[in-house]
Amino acid sequence: MSLISVNNLTFGYDGSLKNIFENVSFNIDTDWKLGLIGRNGKGKTTFLKLLLDKYEYKGTISKNVEFDYFPFEIKNKERMTIEVVNEIAPNVEDWEIIKELNLLNTDTEILYRNFKLLSGGEQVKILLVSLFLKGNNFLLIDEPTNHLDNETRDSLVVYLKKKKGFILVSHDRNFLDKVVDHIISINNTNIDVQKGNFSSWQENKDRQDNFEMIQNEKLKKDITRLEIASKNTANWSNKVEKSKYNNTNSGSSVDRGYIGHQSAKMMKKAKAMEKRIEKAITEKSNLLNNVDRNDSLKIIPLENRKNQLIIANDLQIEYNGKYIFNKKSFEINNGDRVAIVGKNGIGKSSILKLIIGKEIKYSGILKVANDLKISYVSQSTENLKGNLNTYAQENKIDESIFKAMLSKMGISNMEFDKNITEMSEGQKKKILIAKSISESANLYIWDEPLNYIDILTRIQIEDAILKYKPTLIFVEHDETFIEKVATKIINLNN
Repeated sequence: MSLISVNNLTFGYDGSLKNIFENVSFNIDTDWKLGLIGRNGKGKTTFLKLLLDKYEYKGTISKNVEFDYFPFEIKNKERMTIEVVNEIAPNVEDWEIIKELNLLNTDTEILYRNFKLLSGGEQVKILLVSLFLKGNNFLLIDEPTNHLDNETRDSLVVYLKKKKGFILVSHDRNFLDKVVDHIISINNTNIDVQKGNFSSWQENKDRQDNFEMIQNEKLKKDITRLEIASKNTANWSNKVEKSKYNNTNSGSSVDRGYIGHQSAKMMKKAKAMEKRIEKAITEKSNLLNNVDRNDSLKIIPLENRKNQLIIANDLQIEYNGKYIFNKKSFEINNGDRVAIVGKNGIGKSSILKLIIGKEIKYSGILKVANDLKISYVSQSTENLKGNLNTYAQENKIDESIFKAMLSKMGISNMEFDKNITEMSEGQKKKILIAKSISESANLYIWDEPLNYIDILTRIQIEDAILKYKPTLIFVEHDETFIEKVATKIINLNN
């Protein structure tokens, strides 16, 4: 056992108006399996990079362990995949690599393809194989489940359960519950470390938030009541004090002394009330600082005149001269929320692209209703550029609604003027989702919309879908999201 000790850590990027970390202190035991959570942009990846001494900072970080950071940086992606694995884990044999790929239910032929040409899921699998074979350093694992199918996630769960300790950044609630025994949460004003998994942390967080909201309401009422009482008491005191000189019937010094005494007594009472008000205001200011505003997102689906929107009979997608899944027949009707599931590379995204009219080789029958207005969220963010204003104009969406949705998802107004290319992957995915829900459409098609998206925003999206009930076809690997949202599942696994 050893400790990673953080003391008075302060860090902010050059040109940033606000520090990401401000005098934070905490300790981490390297035997812990630690889940690192927080809103997009709160500094999760930044903290991992600070542990790796990638940036200069104020304060101290004491550690006596060697780190491995996942995903590994691949400087030259224009190489055979097996060369990439051998560079990361140089002392392993080919049979060991093939064994790990088989355990991940992955065709070993990808080892002899160009790494750059692999799908996102295939690239992550190769990096995971390299991780499994590399060694026993303390792991800093940054969002490993993006693009991963459920089978591979299960293999990763088995691997991480065998590890002694690590820090894991993930937004997959189910995955966190399976592998971590401590949670470190980066909040609005502090960093909190708790024993337990994500569900126990969420339970404690909800309990604390509810307590603070009840206290806040109580203090608001107390402050209002005390302010009124203090004002009335002060007014009465002043009125009594004036009567000491204006009362012609009682002009004796004894009467004036009694009235003066009563006036001073009431003024003292008013001053005491003012102190109680100040104390209540101080208590109130310490509440709700870490309560995230879970503002409701809004979706405005267009009404569909037709009930039957898509019909598929004996549908198969062709890739490299062969069909990648067995014949599938299905219907998608108005109001359906359909999850397409299956392992990486089986053709989930290809079906979505086929529906929106992309050139995809297939056999069988696919009929899409005429005049459907479709809103599409791509799996990739690489084409995003410029600023939010020009992006809204180019995509012909209402800029005020678009920015309001982004603000509700935790992107601050200070970031609205940034170039999109400078934003995090999570913020970029939020831009794609905000664009989609700002559009009125008959059918929403989302391809892995939750990659890099923080847990609170996932919950906001779930709530909006359940409230506004859009017709939706989506590919997603977040089991919790699928369970809550989907009314129908199309399973492509053969």
